Amino acid sequence: MKLGIDAGGTLIKIAYIEGESDSIRCRTFSSSHIEDAAEWILKSGSAEICVTGGKAKQLEACGVRPQTGIVEFEATYRGVRYLLQEEGVPLESFILTNVGTGTSIHYLSGHTHRRVGGTGVGGGTIMGLSYALTGLADFDELLELAANGSREQIDLKVRHIYEGAEPPIPGELTASNFGRLNLLADLDGLSKSDLLSSVIGLVGETVATTSVLAAGQCQAATVVFIGSSFIGNELLKDAVEGYTRLRGATPMFLENGAYCGAIGALLQLGS
Repeated sequence: MKLGIDAGGTLIKIAYIEGESDSIRCRTFSSSHIEDAAEWILKSGSAEICVTGGKAKQLEACGVRPQTGIVEFEATYRGVRYLLQEEGVPLESFILTNVGTGTSIHYLSGHTHRRVGGTGVGGGTIMGLSYALTGLADFDELLELAANGSREQIDLKVRHIYEGAEPPIPGELTASNFGRLNLLADLDGLSKSDLLSSVIGLVGETVATTSVLAAGQCQAATVVFIGSSFIGNELLKDAVEGYTRLRGATPMFLENGAYCGAIGALLQLGS
């Protein structure tokens, strides 16, 4: 068995190949339960292992002994190029936005890549703000509730400001996330679903806006979005996709994009 491991701040992502198969499988563990990930890895016996990510040393402290390592973004870059090839997408130049605990933005052109920005807003923001506003700490539970929420009472749109008049910019752009709360007579009337939906909207719009600005600076038309924050999170994906298009760029989401770093680490082990 060969294992590529991306030990991130929120999730441990693993890409692996068993036996003679060349089919890559993927799985995840919570970084807060890193011992469970280590136990699963150690059960693989004499596997070849390559690790990347900030929690790599913690995995080693749990008994995992990698044969090699790889710089985190180099692993991500290799994983992205591999997945683009697998999906038959001939993209040469584009913005790559990795939405994990935070968000990192890079420009890729041919065989070169460079970091062009980022933001501390990401999956960690969703978890932290959701907990502060609703007391929910389980990611799957908050996603389920958020899917039924509405942002109409919470977010101030451009059309709200220009009510009765034609706005100079698209009316559906958010003028202020959570900007209508001060207009509500009773905050207790807000549902957890509405609050959670608005938190995810804030993160999605921030990520999209920052990415589109980076695309403009680099003269890139396409933004490829990857990262663990999109796992099972259709609401975030929809927010990012809609806002990216609204601001004039083309969004793309890679299947298994959350595992780019792990796949790149796996590729480092060779065939």
